[in-house]
Amino acid sequence: MAIRLGDTAPDFTQDSTEGKISFHDWIGDSWAVLFSHPADFTPVCTTELGQVAHLKPEFDKRNVKVIALSVDSVESHNSWAKDIEETQGAALNFPLLADADRKVAELYDMIHPNAEATVTVRSVFIIDPNKKVRLMLTYPAPTGRDFGEILRVIDALQLTEYEKVATPANWKDGDDVVILPSISNEEADKLFPKGYKELKPYLRMTPQPNK
Repeated sequence: MAIRLGDTAPDFTQDSTEGKISFHDWIGDSWAVLFSHPADFTPVCTTELGQVAHLKPEFDKRNVKVIALSVDSVESHNSWAKDIEETQGAALNFPLLADADRKVAELYDMIHPNAEATVTVRSVFIIDPNKKVRLMLTYPAPTGRDFGEILRVIDALQLTEYEKVATPANWKDGDDVVILPSISNEEADKLFPKGYKELKPYLRMTPQPNK
């Protein structure tokens, strides 16, 4: 069954570079990013894992745990980690799942036969503390992911989870946001003391409320 937004993220127990992980227990009360790689010792993946290691403090301050997956063994992962540190200047500081039996890849529909018959595509899942899938991205194998964009989406998801707003095109943390159309002007006057600009009855802009 394909996973859809709002579904409960499938739970699993699998080995990793940080020992056996039971996914839902590991997430706990945090948000999580699960992202997959076609294989160990591949060039684009090496740069991606290094980038996430550099960005881990940014994920931490957003209460987000990151976990990667590749279909090779823990021993292979540990050897690859040395290359990542050497070439990217950052040591692996988050778990890398060893999905040799492809159990997780199949649970999350990460193997797309029309793209690659046996290896995982570059999938990204953002999962909230209630274990619900909030975002899915799939990249082709030659295209490296933009983890700055993934952080931007996390900022938007967390803001809109706790405030009655949505984020407009190209929004970044600190920019103005959109008041939900379901909020009346009378409610908006109370909820948004910084005021708002009504461009159309359905399009009202207000400063980001948690800033």
